[in-house]
Amino acid sequence: MSGLPIPVVPPGQMSFLAFDFGAKRTGVASGNRITRTATPQATIKAEGADARFAQVAERIKEWQPDALVIGVPFHPDGAAHENTARALKFGRQLRGRFNLPVHEVDERYSTTEAHSLGAKDADAASACIILEQFLRSLP
Repeated sequence: MSGLPIPVVPPGQMSFLAFDFGAKRTGVASGNRITRTATPQATIKAEGADARFAQVAERIKEWQPDALVIGVPFHPDGAAHENTARALKFGRQLRGRFNLPVHEVDERYSTTEAHSLGAKDADAASACIILEQFLRSLP
């Protein structure tokens, strides 16, 4: 089991932008609470925080989400690893830079699922899977 708390999401948060963080590529998806569906967006291909956050800022300006969702990877047994810490740091940076709520989702197997579905862009598809999992968890 992961160490992530169950997200408390106020009813006013209706639109979301989700990220599947990676050092070289960050998948992006948009979605909303009404349809509980996610749509893949172009993957951010940038190395280094400045380049990545410049592109994140463009997406946030374009989509104007009420909140952000990030996938947090864990080992199959729920243990944290190096990328767990990187994803959590990315989430903290998103909060600090954009002053938006950030919800964290256990993303074990999202990339495997994206590949099994034949996704052309596994990063964007993984972001969709993460966001749809989050949306399904909402009351």
